Amino acid sequence: MTTWTAPDGVAIAYDDTGGPGAPMLLIHGFSSNRLEAWKRTGWYAAFSQRGQRVIALDLRGHGESGKPHEPAAYARETLLGDIVGVLDQLGVEWANVLGYSMGARLALGLALEHRERVGYLIVGGVGGQLFEPPLPGDPMAAAMEADSAEAIGEPLLKSFRQFADEQGEDRLALAAFTRARTGTVDRDSLAAIGAPTLVVAGSRDDLAGDPQALADTIPGAKALTLAGCDHFNAIPHGLLKAAVFDFLDGYLDGM
Repeated sequence: MTTWTAPDGVAIAYDDTGGPGAPMLLIHGFSSNRLEAWKRTGWYAAFSQRGQRVIALDLRGHGESGKPHEPAAYARETLLGDIVGVLDQLGVEWANVLGYSMGARLALGLALEHRERVGYLIVGGVGGQLFEPPLPGDPMAAAMEADSAEAIGEPLLKSFRQFADEQGEDRLALAAFTRARTGTVDRDSLAAIGAPTLVVAGSRDDLAGDPQALADTIPGAKALTLAGCDHFNAIPHGLLKAAVFDFLDGYLDGM
């Protein structure tokens, strides 16, 4: 593990596997971390077998990175600045990018605001639900602040809370993180994405919605639905790896 220190003093932990291939930047989802999302589930090994360099970071508030408890520390531009800061420290001018769920939101932001840093863009665990307004009252933050997972009635929120507990994450930092998220993704702005893009989600992923609905807003983007997968089991699934590698290798060009 190496760290980069952001201008506000927050340390951002990351791994860089090295290797001669085009760098692959991996951005994990909410309440996860680089080791749980990407290493334990076989992504490090799979990319290594392909001769590709992996760069994976713990977003602030997660894993081994710093964990402020103030929502202001998790502004979108700050999170994107952390990602760019890691790339700059490594001297990486551009990378192919794979983001999942919340990490997919950031990957889209990176492709819009730092488009010269993104080669191929893959966003997983997202779809048409990105355009829906957030639920009132910030229930995810409330779930992180609840006394116990058993006190949470909504199954999806309970799953995220249990996952955070299993990973030993700082729940107050996660609550602050989610409170900083406001509004929906601007559908029209995605037309400015120039990177070749794949949108992929499980057929049972109600949190994501239809990947085609998102792909339709990005010029030339392709969409894939993973049969039988939900929001959580898609990450380690061989179907997701096959989709990502087929896209990077050009096998989906005829879609």
